[in-house]
Amino acid sequence: MIVWLNGTFGAGKTTTAGRLLPLVPGARLFDPEFVGYMLQPFLEDHPVSDFQHWPPWRNLVVATAAELAGFTGQHLIAPQTVLSRDYLDQIFTGLRAAGLPVFHVLLDADEAVLRRRIEGGDEARQWRLDHLTEYRAARAWMTAAADLVVDTAQLAPEQVARQIAGVLPDLTAVG
Repeated sequence: MIVWLNGTFGAGKTTTAGRLLPLVPGARLFDPEFVGYMLQPFLEDHPVSDFQHWPPWRNLVVATAAELAGFTGQHLIAPQTVLSRDYLDQIFTGLRAAGLPVFHVLLDADEAVLRRRIEGGDEARQWRLDHLTEYRAARAWMTAAADLVVDTAQLAPEQVARQIAGVLPDLTAVG
């Protein structure tokens, strides 16, 4: 199974993934961002504003997740913002076709909380702030598409992780 943590920047995906990992038996972290980092030097002549716009990124996320899960026999926790419905559908369809069920979690918070969290960090601050508008536009379909929506505004990451772990399907059987 893939536990996909979605939501905009500042919602707590990476921190939650780290707290969730020990709560999910037989799980490992898979950060799809690294697939994009791997592709960047090879696709410099195909500039995009976000590597998710490269079709190879979406295909390789599926292939990498399937290979990791198949090789390790473990569930994967994937913290990755995907604000395009078409892209997310493509990835989830590919994962399911590879025999990997997906549990889609949307981590959400109101915009003031998100802004405060983003502005409190140094990593790609302006790029993340610029995507809040895109998240606002995608929020309705993301909420409807999620198996679970968690408002992270008033919860500690440990509480968010426990809430997710408490509703996951039985994960005793890996693969």
